[in-house]
Amino acid sequence: MPRTAYADNVFINCPFDRQYRSLFDAMIFAVFDCGYVARCTTEIDDASQVRIDKIAAIIKACKYGIHDISRTKLDRQTGLPRFNMPLELGIFLGAKRFGHGEQRHKVCLILDEVRYRYQSFISDIAGQDIRSHGNDPQRLVTTVRNWLRTSSKRTTIPGGEEIWRRYQVFRKDLPLLCKELRLLVREIVFNDYTNLVSVWLEQNA
Repeated sequence: MPRTAYADNVFINCPFDRQYRSLFDAMIFAVFDCGYVARCTTEIDDASQVRIDKIAAIIKACKYGIHDISRTKLDRQTGLPRFNMPLELGIFLGAKRFGHGEQRHKVCLILDEVRYRYQSFISDIAGQDIRSHGNDPQRLVTTVRNWLRTSSKRTTIPGGEEIWRRYQVFRKDLPLLCKELRLLVREIVFNDYTNLVSVWLEQNA
């Protein structure tokens, strides 16, 4: 992943399972189309690096963070919930509160399926402005766009409807883009996908 400016990096903290994929793909496209760079833990595959250190390093490099805490269902195999998303949100909030310099200026968007549902399982963040996406990718795109526009004050960010329209075109073009790089859509990893989004946006500026 190329080194980018702190103020351009957006940390993505969300589920990576198949059920969330349509939301994840739309979110990543929206971040890039708004002029930012999406970062997440799957961008690095280094068995020599402790996972929590990798998470901390990426969070440190990002001014912005998108945290989706909607995955609260019990795992079918273990019967337990997965707490990775709340943990990474806590690290991000801790970096803002106890960090120094640019870390104090971190900004985050917290998402859930339903706006006030989080009060039943993570009430300690009561008072935060939680946004809901209702498992709707288009609604998520607009939410991410509006948050980045408000938080950054950038006037060059396109509207949510325009980003969604462009995303639909990108999805239609994706198989051909993959073919040119000798990839299959179903096998692309995070770094493949962000590269494809970046290339397409450059070609369709």
